[in-house]
Formats: sequence, structure tokens, C-alpha cells
Amino acid sequence: MTTADSAITKIQQSEEFFVFPDPPEILEDKITNFDHLAANGNVHHLSMHFGNPDTTLVAGERYLALAPTRDMTGLRYPDLLIAFDVDPATYHRRRAYVISDQGKPPDFVMEVASPSTRRIDATDKRNDYASLGVREYWRFDETVGGRLPKLAGDRLTDGQYEPIPIEEIAEGILQGYSTVLNLRLRWEQGWLRWYDPATGRHILTFTDERARADRAEAELDAERAARAAAESRIAELEQRLRSQNT
Repeated sequence: MTTADSAITKIQQSEEFFVFPDPPEILEDKITNFDHLAANGNVHHLSMHFGNPDTTLVAGERYLALAPTRDMTGLRYPDLLIAFDVDPATYHRRRAYVISDQGKPPDFVMEVASPSTRRIDATDKRNDYASLGVREYWRFDETVGGRLPKLAGDRLTDGQYEPIPIEEIAEGILQGYSTVLNLRLRWEQGWLRWYDPATGRHILTFTDERARADRAEAELDAERAARAAAESRIAELEQRLRSQNT
């Protein structure tokens, strides 16, 4: 292999294994995202709800691109991204969701609005995600009295986004239905919630999982106690039989 061929091979390998840099951090946005997606466990709850970690990706705050590129100009890095039937390992290796890697756009994207992103979330990002083929794009805004909707969603239809109906089901509670997730998204007193239409309940949370573990442990303790009591009665009966036979 000539020196020129070797250089070309190195460039090709570099492009093939290109790892995206971290997106720029904006403290205000970081805090808002943490409050609504990390601190309350929403990302974990969604991951547990959908399962299949080998083919289902629940992630965010990394670049979304059509193909590997060193030019980050104009690239978006959604707060929350969900994709089914993909390769999460490749996403983590790239440190980005690359559509050419995965063979499809994400199924769901959400932006958690802050004062600095509120306008662009509803305009430029909406256009960009539609052009990338993201099936549903949602916005959540914790603020009260803002000019833009507190909860909004769009569904891709013939290459264009169509608004998803949002209803006020009670005072301080807005709700919309995501077909790609089969979940009802709620704005509840400024907090983001996820409800399963099959049960009418919120998807499992840390509290639910802890309660379930506690119930399982209590049932196991009761089973052990019952077994010990049964063994004690058997031993007592055996002792009585031996006494009668002597």
C-alpha cells in the first residue's frame, strides 16, 4: 500500500468512526431539562416502560444528523429522543443519532422550552424535525401565562406536521395523545407526565417500583413464615406419633 493509499484509508476510517462532540451547554436550558427529564426519573421511567433496551433508544442532548459530519452548523440536539427498532450501541458509539447509521429517523422528539429556546422550538426546530422525518415532535413549557402553548405536539403527515389535539381535561391539566408512543402526555401544574391509556395510570415510577419490590419481599417473608409454621406442625405431629408408638 502506498503512502497516499494509507492516508486515504486513515481518512476513511476517521470518517467511519467519527465521534460527535458534546453539544454546547446553556446553563438555563440544562437546569430546565434536568428538572423535567432527569431529576424526576422520566427518562428512566420511559426506558423501563418500553423495555427492549437492545432495540429501543430513549436518550437526548446529543446531536441528530442525517449522516456523519464534522460540521455541527445547524444540527439539532433534542432534549428527548425516542426511537424503536434501532441500534442504541451505535448511537452511544457515535455520541449522536445519525439517521444513515440507524436507517430511519427518530420516532419521537421533545423539546423542553426555556425562555431562551421557546420561540425557536416552535418555529425553526419544528421545520427541521419535519424535514428530517421525525414522526412526532412535542414541546413542553413549564411556565404559566406564556404566549406559546404549554403543551403542543405535531404528527408527520405526507411530509408535513399537523397539530395534535390538546385538551384541557381539568383545571391545570392539559393532555395530548402520542400514537407513536401509545401514551397520553400531560402538562400537570407545570410538570410533565406520561399516562398509559390501557390502564389510565401513570407509567411505572421509582415509587411504584419500590412499592412493588416491598410487596414482593413481604409476600416472600409471608411464604417463608408459612413454610416454617408448616414444618413446625409436621415436626410436632411426628413427635406425637413417636410418643404413641413407644
